[in-house]
Amino acid sequence: MTRDSAEVGLELCLFGGIALRGAPTGVADALLAQTKPVALLAYLALSPDGRFQRRDRLVGLLWPELDQSHARAALRKALHDVRGALGADFIVARGDDEIAIGAAALRCDAAQFAAAIEKGYFARAVELYRGDFMPGFFLAGCVEFERWLEDERTTTRERAAAASWALAVALEGEQQLTDAGAWARRAARHAWTDERVLRRAMTMLERLGDRAGAVKLYEGFAARLRADLEVEPSAETNALVESIRAAPARK
Repeated sequence: MTRDSAEVGLELCLFGGIALRGAPTGVADALLAQTKPVALLAYLALSPDGRFQRRDRLVGLLWPELDQSHARAALRKALHDVRGALGADFIVARGDDEIAIGAAALRCDAAQFAAAIEKGYFARAVELYRGDFMPGFFLAGCVEFERWLEDERTTTRERAAAASWALAVALEGEQQLTDAGAWARRAARHAWTDERVLRRAMTMLERLGDRAGAVKLYEGFAARLRADLEVEPSAETNALVESIRAAPARK
């Protein structure tokens, strides 16, 4: 049993995990258990301005191991599963070769994030960014899709860091120093492998009088680098933290 998807108020959440809100729990769970329909939904949801995508492009992304006939059959099966779960009007076609998500049929946090960034609504953007894009999601053998996925993860992470830093700078200028420091720390956490962001955040915290916070931020960063990448912070970053530690106490 399905409903008109426009009436459901569906929301696809891709940050910090994958969830489908607004659909019955059993329907959402069954659909999200299938990796190819999830990948298809995510790719269509992030098509700029709801742009139609060619079927040839989609089968190349998601079924590169199959010949054209079998790949198109697999796409039809995925579309059937999506429409069966979310409504016959959820996926719309333009001619025989192009498809898109129906207008107003779905909200997506990642698409809303991108729109907020473009409009300069940085507070709204970082509110939407609840973690990495589709964390842990993987399609074996789908090299082009994996490249797209990694690009999205990197881009959204960098944009979240930049938005957080912009808020920190603005709040410091308004003398809202506690909030400025909080946003600086958030920027460094989002861009946890970018030592330039870390050093900017540490410098701001030191300037705001929060030396302990600057050192703690460095220590957390260094610990994660060692645990995840088995590397140490750069000499420049180490010199900065030592200078902060050695600075005389302010009167």
